[in-house]
Amino acid sequence: MRESVFETLTGFCVLVLASVFVFYALGNGSDGLNRTDTYDVTARFNNIVGIDRGSDVRMAGVKIGIVKSIDVDFQRVEAVLRLSLDEAVELPDDTDARISSDGLLGGAYIALEPGGGFDMIAQDGTGEILYTRGSVDLMTLIGSFANSLGTDSNEGADSLGASTGGDL
Repeated sequence: MRESVFETLTGFCVLVLASVFVFYALGNGSDGLNRTDTYDVTARFNNIVGIDRGSDVRMAGVKIGIVKSIDVDFQRVEAVLRLSLDEAVELPDDTDARISSDGLLGGAYIALEPGGGFDMIAQDGTGEILYTRGSVDLMTLIGSFANSLGTDSNEGADSLGASTGGDL
């Protein structure tokens, strides 16, 4: 009988703890922004490798929004991102948006750098960030670096071999 009571109490404690975790997850599992206190802006990029719907938008390393949607403008051949930003953040019209990463293996996010302009981007959903810099594809960068190293070393070996008159 004593083991039965102990097992019942243990099961009850597990259920209480599980319900606390569920309520915590439901309360804090959103994107971190109160959806009623946001506004949308548009930004166009030539390359958005690593950015997905729900990716962070940060200013000075602090999350101020998320990527709400991603579309393609086939005429301008650009990715059109709709950013949902905290309405407390006012951006000058010369704000710069660039795609950054948390490191070599980290995720990508949009980094906003406010400019020094006096006019602000409209917060009525029609605003657009005009100055953008797309992501740099790391594999292409490494490939071009390796290719340039291979070309230079072969040219140096040919000229060295010709000057010594022999094979290396």
